[in-house]
Amino acid sequence: MDFYFQKFEHRRPEPPQPYSATLEVLFQVLAIATIILGVWYLHWRWAESLNPHALWFAIPLVIAESLAFVGTILTFLNFWMIRDFEQKSLPETMADVVEEKYKNFIGNRPINIDIYFPVYNEEPELVRLSVQAAKKVKKLPSWNVKIYLLDDSKNPEMVKMATDEGIERITRDNRKGYKAGALAHALTQTKGDFIVICDADTRVFPDLLIKTMGYFRDPKVAWVQTPQWFYDIPEGVRLNKYLGKKIGKLGEILGSGIEGLVGPIKVGEDPFGNNNKMFFDVIQRRRNAYNASFCCGATSIQRRTVVEQVALKRYAERLKEKEDAAEDLDVEYFVYHVSEDLYTSITLHDEGWTSVLHPEVLSKMLSPQDLLTWTIQRFKYAGGTLDIAKKERLLFKRKGLTLGQRLMYMTTMWSYFGAIWNMTFLCAPIVYLFTGIPPVKAYSIDFLIHLIPFLILNEIALMIATWGVSSTRGSQYYIASFPIVFKAYWKVLKGEKIKFRVTPKTRQSGNFLSLVRPQLVIIVVTLAGLLFNAILLLTGHRHNYAGFAINCIWSIYNLSALMVIVRAACWKLEGGER
Repeated sequence: MDFYFQKFEHRRPEPPQPYSATLEVLFQVLAIATIILGVWYLHWRWAESLNPHALWFAIPLVIAESLAFVGTILTFLNFWMIRDFEQKSLPETMADVVEEKYKNFIGNRPINIDIYFPVYNEEPELVRLSVQAAKKVKKLPSWNVKIYLLDDSKNPEMVKMATDEGIERITRDNRKGYKAGALAHALTQTKGDFIVICDADTRVFPDLLIKTMGYFRDPKVAWVQTPQWFYDIPEGVRLNKYLGKKIGKLGEILGSGIEGLVGPIKVGEDPFGNNNKMFFDVIQRRRNAYNASFCCGATSIQRRTVVEQVALKRYAERLKEKEDAAEDLDVEYFVYHVSEDLYTSITLHDEGWTSVLHPEVLSKMLSPQDLLTWTIQRFKYAGGTLDIAKKERLLFKRKGLTLGQRLMYMTTMWSYFGAIWNMTFLCAPIVYLFTGIPPVKAYSIDFLIHLIPFLILNEIALMIATWGVSSTRGSQYYIASFPIVFKAYWKVLKGEKIKFRVTPKTRQSGNFLSLVRPQLVIIVVTLAGLLFNAILLLTGHRHNYAGFAINCIWSIYNLSALMVIVRAACWKLEGGER
């Protein structure tokens, strides 16, 4: 069977962001300076700048700015430093991965490692590629490695694939707990001391175990997470070639001229913001310093005894709470939740266990290639995280988490509340453009003196922290995805369960503009506001040119973010459908 991604097989992942003590100290200095300027700016905003004649407008905006600033502080704490864990020599037997007091008891028996592939409605031939890659994993002679297909699909073709590849299938008569339930059930059917969790499309590299098992010499390490690399992300087309294809030689000359002024431009590059390098290489990796990098499921290696120990303790606690319904309770080795990986991570960290984010990419996966698939995935992330925030009362119920761990998990949860202030920032220039009412006393030099230094220093600090890693597309989607997050708010507040939907591994056909109607409305209204205000200025009915200029720049920034998701709704895979 031919797959669209076969033409990308030659691609290789980028190495991890190199550590630089100079850049780290420079970022820390800039971060502190940015926070000082931010406090100065917000003090001025609250104390001196509010428009007393439009507090209905001024106060919501300044509250949004204040909440966003909290997010800035949390981000700076997250980015504060890189502290990778030491890669120790590979363990040869189980005695090398347990506490000293258990070494004589456990003996020098071999290490058993199980590789799990949970599947539901995936294409069997796609899963075959993943299984074949897992068969090539290197191991020490004293390691026993087995591959299991956790098959909830009831697909005869999947059965045949497993038989052809000589791997064992583990089935069950229900889908309780979905992926988490499949993993938990498999844990009761297998004997691996360590569990490698893969998705149906996860193709691990041969060095996966060789480069990660050394971390488990520390008996407190519960799991090791490796980066998820989407190797099929569209690379885009250079502007000169794109315009040349559209309008001929003149377009090629025009494109080359524009690129000569502003640098290389690619059209259609990473249309869905799927590049995970920012998330794994910057956000997750730097949480190692707080022992707070969380498990992301696929391409993680779990220590069985830790998963079992914490699950049994949690089961006993739940039995006390539900004595009359004990028969309805399962031992949830992986928390039955749409975000089972994040929830399980919080539980294990709460019990004092250590997590490791290994910075090097050791597998490859497929990215969402249409907006419907992307929306399903992002709604699952948002709804799952917000549901955890509600259930855990923003982590106040957790007593064992350190301050650093609380702050890092809070950073993840806080980021999803960002849709509230982002919506405010999207609407604020629209209000001004149509009404002429500013949220500040005046768009004066004093306003710019307080705002501009903070914005510039903030951008420089983030640029230094993420040196060599692009964050532009991620920032744009953070603004543009507000409808998805608001839908998640509504579901969670109503108490509805966030359902687990398997992310499709094939491109979904159809028109996806219906998914971006809210963004299109804001785009149209913003453009209408700009035109309306410009006409009033030209006809002499308004005279605040500074206010128009500032809100014009603000609107362009908003439009550039929103247009990213609109273009994604219209994007089609080069060369046709999958």
